[in-house]
Amino acid sequence: MLNRDRWKEILEVLTSNWFRTLLTAFGVFWGIFILIVLLAAGKGLENGIRSDFGDIATNTMFMWTRRTTKPFEGLPKDRRFEFKRSDVQAIRDNVPHLRFISPRNQLGGFNGGGNNVVRGLQAGAYNVYGDYPEIINQDPMTVTSGRFINYNDLEENRKVAVIGLGVKNDLYSKDEEVLGTYIKIQGVNFMVVGTYKKNSSNGGEEAQKEIFVPFTAFSQAFNMGETVGWMAITAEDGHSISVLKEDIISLMKQNHKVHPEDNRAVGYFDLYQQYNRVESLFAGIRWIAIIVGTFVLLSGIIGVSNIMLIVVKERTKEIGIRRALGESPISIKKQILMESIFLTLISGMTGIIFGALAIYGINALLDSVGPVDMFLNPSVSLQVVIGALTVLVIAGLLAGFLPANAAIKVRPIEALRTE
Repeated sequence: MLNRDRWKEILEVLTSNWFRTLLTAFGVFWGIFILIVLLAAGKGLENGIRSDFGDIATNTMFMWTRRTTKPFEGLPKDRRFEFKRSDVQAIRDNVPHLRFISPRNQLGGFNGGGNNVVRGLQAGAYNVYGDYPEIINQDPMTVTSGRFINYNDLEENRKVAVIGLGVKNDLYSKDEEVLGTYIKIQGVNFMVVGTYKKNSSNGGEEAQKEIFVPFTAFSQAFNMGETVGWMAITAEDGHSISVLKEDIISLMKQNHKVHPEDNRAVGYFDLYQQYNRVESLFAGIRWIAIIVGTFVLLSGIIGVSNIMLIVVKERTKEIGIRRALGESPISIKKQILMESIFLTLISGMTGIIFGALAIYGINALLDSVGPVDMFLNPSVSLQVVIGALTVLVIAGLLAGFLPANAAIKVRPIEALRTE
């Protein structure tokens, strides 16, 4: 490997017909370049879609009520029913492996509301949620000042509120103190005890324009009684909410006298199921990138092998002389293999470098034009680069194997007769 004459000979062989060498190298270069770019594009798509989930607990389902579609136990179909706070406790008592159960009521959004929040001369329309403290673990947010709602607020029916930075910017002047002030929600005063900020990818600007108040105070202020509008339910790690949801829905049907086969009475959205579908999509994209890149790379490797066969044929007389002078077949075979590996490795490393430059350029373009929906920070890991280099070394060996075998099969006397 450290023989200077051997490396000098390799360079002379590869540069003797530089145009042919360049075309051969381009096949390997293009294959590894396509592989790197495809994997980076897949990663960019994966990052973009993942950012849409934000920091939301993905092992979560959301559940609400709808009209019944079948009569049951003397009750007609097309009947409305509502979840109650007792349903929350029933789920806790009867369904194991649940981490968080957050009942929720809401003003604004799909419930309408117009300008439902007023402070002095300022007014705005915002989503107002009556929540339990656990919701911050299911829909994470950063408390930027003050605190979030707690169980003391729930037990004492405190009319306190945590507002988003978007609400603060709308209702307050720039340097005005927020904590301890009051806002009026549907005519009821709530004291602001905290402000929050959500990840911009999790709902964008609208996610900063929400208000959270204790569930009990919300129910009391807006005459909701024991009604629960909907629930966010998260399973423990190691247990799928997709599996547990059947028991949860069956329990709710039983509690509210809904036909067991009425599949529309209880509405739900299984975030974990959707997330797993996205994960499967990511895996599929990665495999497609690997397969396409590998086939393109394989075509380049075949080109290297063909060129090396031509090189061996052109050097038949030279090989015969070297054999006649006593050079061993292993030495000749090593020479051919080193030439193949060198050509493949240099071509591949050039492809990796240009692929990295292309990824850098794409990221620079994204930074200049701003975030693009569903595409963020395309990149490849160091493990991918190391894996690609390993593949190149193996590919170089394979590409040189047949030409090397052909070289050592040449009989010296026949090689010397070759014109």
